[in-house]
Parts: sequence; C-alpha cells; structure tokens
Amino acid sequence: MGTIKTTNIEPIADNGTVTLGSSGDTFTVPSGVTVAGAMANTPAFSANAITGTFTGSVNTFWKATFNNELYDTNSAYDASNSRFTVPSGQAGKYHFETAFSSFESTANNNISKWYVAFYKNGSLELFVTTGGGDLVGNERTNVLSTTLNLSVADYIEVYLRVNTSGTASYNVGHTYNRFSGHRLIGV
Repeated sequence: MGTIKTTNIEPIADNGTVTLGSSGDTFTVPSGVTVAGAMANTPAFSANAITGTFTGSVNTFWKATFNNELYDTNSAYDASNSRFTVPSGQAGKYHFETAFSSFESTANNNISKWYVAFYKNGSLELFVTTGGGDLVGNERTNVLSTTLNLSVADYIEVYLRVNTSGTASYNVGHTYNRFSGHRLIGV
C-alpha cells in the first residue's frame, strides 16, 4: 500500500463520505499531534484544593471546594464555584471522578459514615458511603466515579457529608484530593 500525504482531505461533494482504511487497518497518531473535533476527549478538567481543609456542618451535605485548576481544556471548570458546566455544543456522556482523604482528629466522635456525592444542577445525583467508627488518626480514602449523560449548561459539583451522633472533629485533607472529568467519545 502506498502513502498519501496531504494537509486536507475533502469529499468530492459536500455531503460525501471519506473512508480511511478498511477493517483490520491501524491508524497511528504520533505524539505531539492534537486530536480535535468529535474524536477528542474534551472538554476535560482536573482540580484540587491547595489551601485549607474542607469544612462543613455534620449530618447534612455541604459543597467541597476544589479551587486549584490542574488543567481545563475548554474553560468549563469554574474554580471560584468548584463547578463543571457543559459548554455549548458539547452535550454527551461524561465520566467524572472525585477522591479525598479524611480522618477523625479526636476520639469518641461516633462518626458512622462519610458520604461523597455528585450533584447535578443543584440536586443530588449519586453518592457513596464509607464506614466510620472510632478510628482516631486512621485515614480513609473516599472515592466516587460515574458516567452521566449531560446536556449543554448542565453542571456538576461534589458534596460531602459526615454523619455523627457525637461532636464533630474531623479533617478532610487538602493535599491528596481531586475532582476530574471528561467527555467520552464513541458512546
């Protein structure tokens, strides 16, 4: 098979089809090449919290703050509101993940559960719980990931909750945490 080198491939008619390769062929995209358009896994973002610790009331959901953008391909993540919003023309299925570490700082807090949740457009969409108990100084990893079908202007936020019957004395680490997401292709 020969090699075709060109800067632009267009069908003969505006509504034509261009077929590249056939079943079993492999296309290699070298490093340094940017994939754009419908085949790009964008928008994509990742953020963490770099100052302070997460704080909030016990026995109720409160919004987590991820105020440091690590990357944001389409300027769709608002670090001042810790919110990802689907940009114009980018509706589709999105994968999101969040993770943070937490621990009790004093004994006898009776922390029964930690919750981590995704909120969609201001409403609870999905959550997961991790166990509690009298685990002073024992660090927990709290992780949640999901795929959501989103429309333009839908927004996603992370909320946390600590259930306890005792006095709340807990820390949510600001060093090892993330809130990330990207649009999926091919689904």
